[in-house]
Amino acid sequence: MKAFILAAGLGKRMRPLTDELPKPLLQVAGQSLIAHQVRRLVAAGIDELVINHCYLGEKIEQHLGDGSRYGASIRYSRETRRLETAGGIIKALPLLEDSSFIVVNADIWTDYPFERLQPLADNSDLAHLVLVPNSQHHPRGDFHLQSGGRVHQESGSDDPRLTFSGISVMHRELFAGHPAEPLALLPLLQDAMTRGRVSGECYEGRWIDVGTPERLQQLNDIESRRTVE
Repeated sequence: MKAFILAAGLGKRMRPLTDELPKPLLQVAGQSLIAHQVRRLVAAGIDELVINHCYLGEKIEQHLGDGSRYGASIRYSRETRRLETAGGIIKALPLLEDSSFIVVNADIWTDYPFERLQPLADNSDLAHLVLVPNSQHHPRGDFHLQSGGRVHQESGSDDPRLTFSGISVMHRELFAGHPAEPLALLPLLQDAMTRGRVSGECYEGRWIDVGTPERLQQLNDIESRRTVE
């Protein structure tokens, strides 16, 4: 199973750090956010990767190259305009080739065991989402997770409401009928949820959404202490 790393964001909340550097290349403990993802995926046996980019994307290609120094094979999906999450995935489908594939945000820091993710069977689920406990900066979460592992967005539900981690497995059928135009992912997931075709799990290990300069500094401080210890 291949993995697709989403790296086409503008990183507006990270300015001025991203004025001349794409957000995935920001450093934590001496390595870039996106290199951390590549290494974690390769360590889990996932070495065929596709990365999309738009803003300063040539710097991402220069940084990672063809992936050989990480033990990976990397291909790039270049966007001349931002296609948002679903649009970016749709454009990259010819490179992903398989019926299902892993999708990971470039700007998260986690020790999630990617080897846990499995391909989705045809005519079954359209997505499997890894959810995490809600953080202080996102206390309301995103989706509800049933005890049986189904994900939904029904209001008033007693099922725990958790945060989408930016880690998932998606089936190409989720995007069927949509062109490679700017398109958000959420409406497609919501439609699949109403049809009972989204599964999920809760991961309670290390996970950080590196969304602001303050969180980036906090993460660097944490990693520095871990290195000393």
